[in-house]
Amino acid sequence: MTESSPDPASASGPTGEPAHDPEVLQLASQVFDLARHGDTDKLAAYVDAGVPANLTNDSGDSLVMLAAYHGHPSAVHALIQRGADVDRVNDRGQTPLAGAVFKGEQEVITALVEAGADPAAGTPSAIDTARVFGRTELLALFGAE
Repeated sequence: MTESSPDPASASGPTGEPAHDPEVLQLASQVFDLARHGDTDKLAAYVDAGVPANLTNDSGDSLVMLAAYHGHPSAVHALIQRGADVDRVNDRGQTPLAGAVFKGEQEVITALVEAGADPAAGTPSAIDTARVFGRTELLALFGAE
């Protein structure tokens, strides 16, 4: 799994239509950075002010995907509380849970599983990723021993 830098020019909201206003593009870039760096308070404030919890970048990475992949459980919790889709796949078919398994982010994995993330979703799924890395404790957690 890899994470590419977001291209704010293709940031999309709930309708999936690209945003073109330079101010909107700048805001989207800032919000993606907040998720990536785990700045939970600012990230939550932006979502509370109307930034879509399921905003995606040019790779289809959602805010929760970026927070999960970079190991920020508090940001993941905040986004979940604000309606983020824990099973939303990016353009490569990857889910936040599979990203967290890939990176070995146990607190994030726990947060996502508790929020109902499907370990069989995506390609590779979190189950497949756990198998590749020999994470038998995660396979047990996922009920896929």
